[in-house]
Amino acid sequence: MVVKWLREHVSAAAVLTVFRLYLGYEWFMAGWHKVTGGFDATGFLKGALGKATGEHPAVQGWWASFIEHVALPNVGFFNFLVPWGEVLVGIALLLGVFTTFAALMGAVMNFAFMFSGTTSTNPQMVLLTFFILVAGANAGKFGIDRWVIPYLRRYVSEYQNKRKTASTS
Repeated sequence: MVVKWLREHVSAAAVLTVFRLYLGYEWFMAGWHKVTGGFDATGFLKGALGKATGEHPAVQGWWASFIEHVALPNVGFFNFLVPWGEVLVGIALLLGVFTTFAALMGAVMNFAFMFSGTTSTNPQMVLLTFFILVAGANAGKFGIDRWVIPYLRRYVSEYQNKRKTASTS
């Protein structure tokens, strides 16, 4: 019942627009501050590694291993990826374009931050993002997705029909 409402009703689209705009603003501002402020993830990553020890570590061993062997050796890449990822997710959510994909990428970043032992607003953002993901295309109804999604569906359908016709010939 709730899923049907989230996916189909205009009133749900209006509520989701509020969620989307809030999340978009938060992502955009967080990323923009990093882009313009000289972001360096080294301290954050080393701090996360420090939380991976003790009797009840906040960071699990498998994630600490990822940080130690992938993230820290490639910190320059992450120094680029994190701020620009946040900015792009923010812009997409604010405009309502590729909303579901942008929300999914935002959730991936939220989980990465939580896996690294931080809480902040990440759980709240994941919860709001969950509603956007469940709603699918309805979450972008009052955004650019209103035109993009039908166009993409038509394009994919036409492409599939052409392939089907070509394979039967």
